[in-house]
Amino acid sequence: MGRNIVLIGMMGAGKTAVGTELGRRLGRQFVDSDAEIEAAAAMSVSEIFARDGEAFFRDRETEVLDRLLAAGPRIVATGGGAWIQPRNRHLIHRSGAALWLNCDLETLWRRVKARTTRPLLQTPDPRGTLERLLAERMPVYATADIVVDVAREDTIAATADRVTAAIKSTRPDLLEPA
Repeated sequence: MGRNIVLIGMMGAGKTAVGTELGRRLGRQFVDSDAEIEAAAAMSVSEIFARDGEAFFRDRETEVLDRLLAAGPRIVATGGGAWIQPRNRHLIHRSGAALWLNCDLETLWRRVKARTTRPLLQTPDPRGTLERLLAERMPVYATADIVVDVAREDTIAATADRVTAAIKSTRPDLLEPA
């Protein structure tokens, strides 16, 4: 079986947009784990969080991620918290590699501040929550196989170029045919 390329990082990092473009360029199917969870549950991530809580969501996330990775090789975008779970890191390492789209706080905030679909940001201080989550998650994200820094002014195409170059230079095995 070919190797999956799994995009990880904070909400707003561009995992879905870059993953879609990467899939097109590499001729691989792109899947977004949050979209797959929503389809399976027939409700949004926000609704799942509200009704069943984060722990329930994380369990479903692992189940869906396992199924998606088993059907590879694909480009898979995960939710921001997926990589934080040790069991998900194991699944990802077993089936391919994690690629962290690393964005600074200001870029992330600019991209997510107007969205009401981010359940973890439904707090009295969403920017402060985002800052705290970023600080907590960065050390775990930094354990990814590949890291690509994303700047505020980057286009999807420019980021996809850097992602492709990083894969070719560090993990060319990910590009081998299945």
